[in-house]
Amino acid sequence: MFTKITEQPSLHDRLDEKSVGELLREMNEEDQKVALAVREAIPQIEKLVEQIVPRMKQGGRIFYMGAGTSGRLGVLDASEIPPTFGMPNTYVVGLIAGGDTALRNPVEKAEDDPERSWQELLDHDINTLDTVIGIAASGTTPYVIGALRHARAFGCLTASISCNPDSPVAKEAEIAIEAIVGPEFVTGSTRLKSGTAQKLICNMITTTTMIKMGRVKGNKMVNMQLSNNKLVDRGTRMLVEELGLKYDEAQKLLLKYGSVKKATDAYRKNN
Repeated sequence: MFTKITEQPSLHDRLDEKSVGELLREMNEEDQKVALAVREAIPQIEKLVEQIVPRMKQGGRIFYMGAGTSGRLGVLDASEIPPTFGMPNTYVVGLIAGGDTALRNPVEKAEDDPERSWQELLDHDINTLDTVIGIAASGTTPYVIGALRHARAFGCLTASISCNPDSPVAKEAEIAIEAIVGPEFVTGSTRLKSGTAQKLICNMITTTTMIKMGRVKGNKMVNMQLSNNKLVDRGTRMLVEELGLKYDEAQKLLLKYGSVKKATDAYRKNN
């Protein structure tokens, strides 16, 4: 029997009668449950990443599919891959029901169309090396269910991220990641604990994938884009530490080659 824990009454009542301090402390009390729930899902996350990496090494991509908060979180995670790891923006793609308009404003009934998501994947020339990850806190979003159903039949690797056990979305995916965080602080408001859990899981999937793709050296973002002064400074200091150069010399080298990794490789080749 499928039960929406995310829709069950909050464990906290009379919120409108409480002080700001009480509200904040009680929200924090609930938030502390999130990391523990995600920890329980690590075996499934591990299983997913171990199958993504060999596909991506052959040119495969990750597609996040979601609606509302879940869709926005997928788009957010995808958008951070190029600047953080220096990968093209085609390797991790976030698609949200209703398109880019839905990032800022709700698009009425966009999530209720189970066929639209597959058409969007076809528009991106989906292939069997790709991985489709459906994100839905409730586990019932038709847009996500349709994407997973079609993608799995097509031969893609499929996974789901949800916050209710044994949901319809989970049944459509080969790998079902479930972070059971319990009732929300404000009843049914899955932008809270459920959203936090989904963000953590997306972080884990793409960060570990990028590390295994060789985009991190030691613990440093050696392929990050040098898109502002802060990142140029960070990259320069990495070279100072790695190569023993003076700051000005390291910065000149960095700007010449465009990334810490390329600068390091070039310096060692020529010295």
